[in-house]
Amino acid sequence: MSAIVTTAGRTNEEFIEKAKQIATELSIPYMKRNKQSVKMMQEAFQLDVLVVKKERLELHAYGVTTPFFFHPNSAAFRLKRLLKGEHDVFLQATNLQKGDRFLDTTAGLCSDSIIAAHAVGELGSVHSCEVNRLIAYIVSTGLKSYKTYFSELQSCMRNVHVIHQDALEVLKVTESNSYDVVYMDPMFEEIIEESSNFETLRAVGDHRMLTEEWVEEAKRVASKRVVLKAHFRSELFQKFGFRQFERQTSKFHYGVIEL
Repeated sequence: MSAIVTTAGRTNEEFIEKAKQIATELSIPYMKRNKQSVKMMQEAFQLDVLVVKKERLELHAYGVTTPFFFHPNSAAFRLKRLLKGEHDVFLQATNLQKGDRFLDTTAGLCSDSIIAAHAVGELGSVHSCEVNRLIAYIVSTGLKSYKTYFSELQSCMRNVHVIHQDALEVLKVTESNSYDVVYMDPMFEEIIEESSNFETLRAVGDHRMLTEEWVEEAKRVASKRVVLKAHFRSELFQKFGFRQFERQTSKFHYGVIEL
């Protein structure tokens, strides 16, 4: 057991039942709030606490001060820029076209997958792997239920499918050339201060480094490109043969292997 489920401090029977249902789906215990703070519950059980609120699900990781919850993050303003005719460096690196099949092996908040869904359109497909079960559940639920007046953003979110499984294991059982582009954005070796909104994701997320097997499987599964996002000082580009696109004003770069 790694976590418990509870409700917000002020709740009702509807959300109590919802919390119990989520606990059953995740096979983790439901605990009554009993007027305790989240911190008190964390300390009492020494576990992560998943809080079911009216507007969202929040993961309060043990020992972390800020909660993790789904939100479109950078995808919203990036999509607005694209609709104005501006370019997006992620789409330049991936070169996604309408109808393409895209596999993101490092889901996170799925910001890049949302942009990919815009690029590939309704005839394409976007799958995103997340090994942490709670993150996968929160992000998958958020993609399906997040409401916004920005209709294109909402449509793109609904077209992203989260796979709760280790990315390498997914690649191993996937047939060759099943996707046009395979993407990887592992946790940066160096913390980028501007990315403070990823504090909790960094705390609870997967920190495994890119391996030769991971890259080789990605090359087998992709028919067009394998794309890596990493810190501009990362040795991963050269180590695994990615052609690095240098960006003068950014602390992260993209690398491409064309197939």
